[in-house]
Amino acid sequence: MFAFNSPPPMAKTLRVLSALLGYPDARMRGYLPEMSELLRDEGALSPARRADVDALMDTLRQADPLQAESDYVELFDRGRATSLHLFEHVHGDSRERGPALIDLGQTYENAGLILAEGELPDFLPALLEFVSTQPPGEAKSFLGEMAHILNAIFGALQQRGSAYASVLGALLDLAGEQAPAFKSFQPLAEESLDASWAEPVVFDGCSANGQSRPGQTQAIHVMPFQPVRAPGAQANPQSGVVA
Repeated sequence: MFAFNSPPPMAKTLRVLSALLGYPDARMRGYLPEMSELLRDEGALSPARRADVDALMDTLRQADPLQAESDYVELFDRGRATSLHLFEHVHGDSRERGPALIDLGQTYENAGLILAEGELPDFLPALLEFVSTQPPGEAKSFLGEMAHILNAIFGALQQRGSAYASVLGALLDLAGEQAPAFKSFQPLAEESLDASWAEPVVFDGCSANGQSRPGQTQAIHVMPFQPVRAPGAQANPQSGVVA
């Protein structure tokens, strides 16, 4: 008989990476020590990649809180190439983005998930919350479908010398892409970084089969991070996936 290696569990890791890509307010930063423990305990990332992500957490812990929040806004909300809204990389501001958002939102609904108020379906932290509900094999395949976009954002963050690149590198690793280790480069001019950023079609099919309770409505709330609960525990209705 042949032995087939199945992908390792990655649900907790995906939840942590989702939280790290969210707004770094005081509550999120308060969970950083627990996030580091979850990454270590699940073991989905290599020690080298985990060290890169831990370095980002150390940066967030040691930074002035207002500066950390300001840097996040400057990096992700004002840089087109580093946008965390994935369909901006596919459709830009074209009319095609609306139907694509509707389709992805329907995928969440088919899985029994609903977005938190005000969140768009293509916001990467929200998407990672969804992917975390899938079995490891399907989660890896889903990440693989958007690997070209993740790689583009990873490269843009590398060029800016941002430690957030470690999170995108971790996602690429989970997708089986074996991204290079984070390296801090001298930032380039914004116009050079954003000159070319259109990406091919992504999300060519999404599965809800791995959702823990596919017949019931559940909520995706990107922030704040919630610790992983024991089976049967009640979810905080203000955040996290109600599993």
